Amino acid sequence: MILNDKIKDKLPINRLDNICVVADFDRTLTSPKSKNSWSVTDYGERFPDAYSKEAVDLFNYYRPIEMSEDVEYSYKLKMVEEWFSKRIGLFEKYKISKDVFDEVVSNLNLIKFRPKTKEFIEFLHNKNIPLIIFSAGLGNIIESFLDFNNCNFDNVYICSNKIVFVNGIAARADNTFIHSYNKNEAYLPNDIKEIIINKSNIILLGDQLGDLDMVDERNHEFVITVGFTTIDSSKELLSPYFDIVCEDNDTYDDLKNILFNES
Repeated sequence: MILNDKIKDKLPINRLDNICVVADFDRTLTSPKSKNSWSVTDYGERFPDAYSKEAVDLFNYYRPIEMSEDVEYSYKLKMVEEWFSKRIGLFEKYKISKDVFDEVVSNLNLIKFRPKTKEFIEFLHNKNIPLIIFSAGLGNIIESFLDFNNCNFDNVYICSNKIVFVNGIAARADNTFIHSYNKNEAYLPNDIKEIIINKSNIILLGDQLGDLDMVDERNHEFVITVGFTTIDSSKELLSPYFDIVCEDNDTYDDLKNILFNES
């Protein structure tokens, strides 16, 4: 684990009554080798082959636009939102039922927590510390995964892309699409925004530089940023920007000990 010198005098955190944790989901709370909460829906016998093919076709068309450095921001934004709209539209088109999501999470074992993540979430619950999961992934899968692991506590709030089910069948998107270009504090729904605004001390957890935008440091007394290495995000990339960098062998127990002096 790598700690920047500027953060050492703020640790461990002794007062827990004014803290909120804001966390990315895919490859931050979950293992770097896990499928992400969108791609997991490409697996399972109850997802038709035609659905999977259309999902892959959408990815192959829109992903290069999202990642291109030669495309104007306004066009990227339009295309990414179009992609997410069409992607969620596939669930409606193929009449995917809610229980299919639960089956994918519980049976295929495609998503796994990083080591000791569940225990970290339980610690936050026991200490009454809000956990806001802020994800450009698929919120229904995130919710099913937390339910399956018995850690979808009342202090956990999910802000992500979500499908509304009518009579158990996918019907429409629930809210504004959350993606890499609007994943910031301003786009949080008002009820969640109120939780974070009322906390002066924030712990931010992410695996990409873009995750640093999840919290506006100007709104809080201090923000401690924690980056997790993946195949795409090395310690060399993360360490100049994150206060703490957790490498592959570091667990959430190690992080909890650093932050709160709790083992």
